[in-house]
Amino acid sequence: MAADTATEDAPVVASPEPPAPEKGAKGDAKAKDAKKGGKDAKAEKGKGKKGASEAEGDADGPSVAAHPRAVRAVARAKSWGGLAGFLLGGYLSLPTNTLAGAGLRALVAGVVCYVVVWAGAVFVWRRLVMLEIKSREQQLATAVQAARARRELPAPAERPGARVAS
Repeated sequence: MAADTATEDAPVVASPEPPAPEKGAKGDAKAKDAKKGGKDAKAEKGKGKKGASEAEGDADGPSVAAHPRAVRAVARAKSWGGLAGFLLGGYLSLPTNTLAGAGLRALVAGVVCYVVVWAGAVFVWRRLVMLEIKSREQQLATAVQAARARRELPAPAERPGARVAS
């Protein structure tokens, strides 16, 4: 009953405030961003949407990005393509212009070759992944047919004059 009535000496507080975190703490910055609708909250919202679309993409079918050998091969092709384009572009533009101009042309040639080789590698690996899948499906189909054939074989017939084990 004493808590129900407020006196001048002791005011009644409905909900106590949580203790204030130390200044400069990570939790303080996150709390401010969450209250203001800062970048972190927006980034998390975007990640949730992106994660949902990635999950839908995985459900659609096979992808080159999910194939371990394809990922390594595409990355290797991109690096070699960019390096080869840079070196070839730099070498071919050296006699025609200044060193700075040749360097810029080499960079542009490297980027162009990087993108072209990346697109080509993804194109090739899409076909290879699909061929692998079809090959595995055929292997499974033949294994299933062989298993069915083994189960459907008639029991060995008794030969006349064969001994019966007792």
